[in-house]
Amino acid sequence: MSLSLRAERPADTAKIRDIITAAFGQADEAELVDALRLAGDLTLSLVAEDDGEIVGHIALSRLKSPKDALALAPVSVAPDRQGEGIGGALIRHSIEEARRSGDALIFVLGEPAYYTRFGFSVETAAPFDCIYAGEYFMALQLSTEKTAPAEVIYADAFGGLG
Repeated sequence: MSLSLRAERPADTAKIRDIITAAFGQADEAELVDALRLAGDLTLSLVAEDDGEIVGHIALSRLKSPKDALALAPVSVAPDRQGEGIGGALIRHSIEEARRSGDALIFVLGEPAYYTRFGFSVETAAPFDCIYAGEYFMALQLSTEKTAPAEVIYADAFGGLG
């Protein structure tokens, strides 16, 4: 495997839609990424390529609140390539990019058994009020200075999710 990670390009959008739809078995998450892109809320949109073929994608978007916080959603890998570490590589790279950019926190709604290996925790997210709060709502503190608890408000595009 000759995996490389890079920022999405305009020519990638159709393939990104296909990867996300296949990974989730529905188009809702692909429509979310399209809406985030259209609204200018995508902070980071990375693709994973293997031999020039896009096999994975990850999106980070700016939250309205708290300040300097991002949402990780979605992370997608082509179904026939899952379990090869592609999603993990995308997550690790996006965390480092967010840290380099000076962002303070990343929130994710996902499986704790998977996301805790990257440093996300329910405990870090617990002080933050959010409509998604619960056992799958986690956060990763990127900066050494703790972020003051605030309501977590996602970009408007998330309101379209069912």
